[in-house]
Amino acid sequence: MEYQAVAKEILRHVGGKENILSLVHCATRLRFKLKDNHKADAEALKQHPGVIMVVESGGQFQVVIGNHVHAVWQAVRHQAGLTDDAPAVEEKGHRGTLLSRLIDIVSAIFTPFIGVLAASGILKGLLALAVVCGWLTTESGTYKIWFAASDALFFFLPLVLGYTAGKKFGGNPFITLVIGGALTHPVMIAAFNASQQPDGVADVFLGIPVTWFNYSASVIPIILAAWVSCWLEKQSTRLLPSSMKNFFAPLICLGVTVPLTFLVIGPLATWLSQMLANGYQWVYVLAPWLAGAATGALWQVCVIFGLHWGFIPLMINNLAMLGHDSMLPMLLPSVFGQVGAAFGIFLRTRDARQKMLAGSSTMAAIFGITEPAVYGVNLPLRRPFIFGCVAGAIGGAIVGFSHTQVYSFGFANVFTLAQMIPPEGIDSTLWGGAIGSLTALILSFVLTLLAGMKNLPVQKSAVAVTTGDDEVLSPMTGTLLPLDQVPDSTFASGLLGKGVAIIPSDNRVTAPFAGEVASLFQTRHAIGLLSNSGIEILIHVGIDTVKLDGRPFIARVKVGDKVQPGDVLLEFDRQQIIEAGYSLTTPVIVSNSDEYREVVSVTAASIKAGAPLLSVSH
Repeated sequence: MEYQAVAKEILRHVGGKENILSLVHCATRLRFKLKDNHKADAEALKQHPGVIMVVESGGQFQVVIGNHVHAVWQAVRHQAGLTDDAPAVEEKGHRGTLLSRLIDIVSAIFTPFIGVLAASGILKGLLALAVVCGWLTTESGTYKIWFAASDALFFFLPLVLGYTAGKKFGGNPFITLVIGGALTHPVMIAAFNASQQPDGVADVFLGIPVTWFNYSASVIPIILAAWVSCWLEKQSTRLLPSSMKNFFAPLICLGVTVPLTFLVIGPLATWLSQMLANGYQWVYVLAPWLAGAATGALWQVCVIFGLHWGFIPLMINNLAMLGHDSMLPMLLPSVFGQVGAAFGIFLRTRDARQKMLAGSSTMAAIFGITEPAVYGVNLPLRRPFIFGCVAGAIGGAIVGFSHTQVYSFGFANVFTLAQMIPPEGIDSTLWGGAIGSLTALILSFVLTLLAGMKNLPVQKSAVAVTTGDDEVLSPMTGTLLPLDQVPDSTFASGLLGKGVAIIPSDNRVTAPFAGEVASLFQTRHAIGLLSNSGIEILIHVGIDTVKLDGRPFIARVKVGDKVQPGDVLLEFDRQQIIEAGYSLTTPVIVSNSDEYREVVSVTAASIKAGAPLLSVSH
C-alpha cells in the first residue's frame, strides 16, 4: 500500500498514464519516456518524501527513488496499465537528439537485467578470490556449479540482449531472442572452433563464403541484428495478409536475418567491436593516469545526468573482445569518494535527519548505489560533493597508473576489488586498485570532516552547562509512554536515541528549551531542535505519518529560527491523523544520546506542555 501511494503521486506528477510512452528502471531510478515533458511537474515530485531527486537527461524523465525502485516501478506500471508485452512507443516529433536517443536505447536494452549482470560479475570475482585463497579448486564440482551460475549470463548474453533489444525496437522479442540463440548455438561455436584449425574447411551459405566468429558474450552484433529483424517484421506484417502474418512474419525474420547476421552484420559488428576496444586501449595506454583522473572526477557528474549508461556497452565490449576492462576499476575511487564524503557528514552533522540520511546513504554507496548519497547528502552541501570528485580524481589517477583491470562486469562497489584479481593470481595491479580506492575514501572523508559544512553549530563545553541546561521540557500535553512500547521498532529499539513518547491530547508542539530549529521535515511531521547547551531533540508527531504528505501539519517556524521554551513549533489536526488510521504516539528523542552518560525521563502517567520531561547528565 505504501508503494501504491507513492506510485499514484508519481503518476499524477508525470502527467498521467496517457503521457507515458515507456517506463523502465535501473538500480535506483524510474526512467520515463514522456510524450510531453512540460506536462510533468518535476518540482512537485522533488518535494515528495518518497522521491530523492528528479533529473531530465538523455531524452528521459528520471525519478530517483532509491534501493526500493523495483517495487515502486511495479506499482506505477500496475496503476498505469503497462504490461511486459507492451512494446516501446515512439511518437513523431519526440525523437530528441542523437545523444539522447543513444542513451535511451542503451538504458532500455540494459536496465532490465543490470542487477543480475552485476550479481554475475560479483560471483565471478568471489570465485577468483576463493581460488587464490585456496578455498576452492577449478576442478572441484562446487567451483564448476558456481562458475556456471556466474558465467551463464555472459556466455548467453546475445539471447538476453536479443529479447530486450526486440522490445525496445518494437518487434517480437522472442524472434530476436531466437536470433541471439542462433549466434551462440553449439553448431555455430563448433564451426568457429573448426575454422581456427590449420586444416579447417571453409564453409559457404548458398555459395557465399562464411567467416565464423565466436559471438558468445558479444554485444553489438545482436543489437544490430535485432534492429534489422524488427524492421523486417514491421514490413512483413504490413504487407502480408492477416491470415499469414502470425507465422510467415517470424519465418521471414529468422530466414533472412540469421544468415544476414552471419554473412554481413556479425563480421561488420565484430570489426566495429574490435575497433572500439582497440581504440579505447590506444587512448588508455597514452596516459592511463590521466584517464583515471578524468574518470574518477567526472563519473558521478555523468551519473547525475544519467549519461553513464553510454559507457556500459563499452565496458562489456572490452571484456568480450579483450578479456578484461580498465574502465570499471577507475570508477571505484569515484564511488568511494562519495562514500567518504557522506560518512564525514554523518560524523559531523548535528542535524538528526541529516545524520540518519547520511548513515543509510553511506551503506548504500559502499555497495555501488551512490544516488542517495549524492542527491540527498553531498550535492545539497556542495563542498562534500566537490571533495568526493577531487578525491575520486586522485584515486582514479593511482588506479590508472597501476594498470588495474577487472575480469568480469559489475557495479563499481566494494566487491569490485575481488573482480580485479587476475586469473594468474594476485599482483601489483590489484594493490594499485585497492590503494587508489582507499585514498579516495580517506581523502574525501578528511576534507569533508574538516571543511565540508558551513555554519555548523559548535557544542558548548560540559563545564559551562548548568542544571537548567540539562533539562528538556515537554513539547505537548498528553499521556506518557515508555519508548520501548512505541509501535515502531526503529524508535522502540533506541536506535535513534534515548527518550520517551507522548500520546498528545492537544494539537500543537512547543519548544522544550531555548535553542534553534536544526531541521524540519518537508512533510512537517517531525522537527529537530538544538538547545543552547548542545542537546539535540527529535520530535516525531505520530507513527508513519510521513505517508500523509504533510496534510495535517502546519509549521510555525523554519530552519534556523531561534526559539524559547513554550514557543509554538508545529500545529496538527489530531482527528485527521486518527481517521487516516495512524497512531498519534509521538517519540521525543535525544538524538545525540551517545554524548551523555544518562538520559532520564519522568515517570508520571501524564504530562502538561512545559513541564520537565527529560534530563541528561554528562
